[in-house]
Amino acid sequence: MTDLFTPEQYRQQISNGMPENYSKDHYPVVRLHILFTGCEWLLTELNPEEPNIAFGLCDLGQGFPELGYVDLDEVRSVKTVPFPVMQDVFFKGEYPISVYADAARSIGAITIDSEEVKRFVKTEPTPDPSP
Repeated sequence: MTDLFTPEQYRQQISNGMPENYSKDHYPVVRLHILFTGCEWLLTELNPEEPNIAFGLCDLGQGFPELGYVDLDEVRSVKTVPFPVMQDVFFKGEYPISVYADAARSIGAITIDSEEVKRFVKTEPTPDPSP
C-alpha cells in the first residue's frame, strides 16, 4: 500500500498492471502533483510484482511530458519547493492515457482541461470500466 493512493485506486492500478491488461489504453486512475510547480503525474497502473513502480504520463515541468515507468520513491523525493507530492482528490480520468499524452506532447505539459484534452480524441472514448 502507498500513502499516495486510496485503497480503491491502489487495487485498480494493480488490476490494470496485470499481464492480461498490458496492451490496454487505461484511463488515468490518479493525478499526483506538487503545488506551484509543473511536476505532475497521471498514473494508470502499478506493477503487481513491484507495486512501487507505476506507469503513466509523467511531467517534471520542463516541457517534455512522457509516458513511462516511474519509481514512487523518486516521485516522493522530488524537492523543488517545500510542498509534498499530493493527490488531486477531484481528478477523474475522462479519456484513455493516450489522449492525455497526445495533448501533453502538443502543448508541452500535462493538461487536465477537458476541452483542451477533448481536441485529441480520435474516436469517441468508451466509458472507464473502473468504478
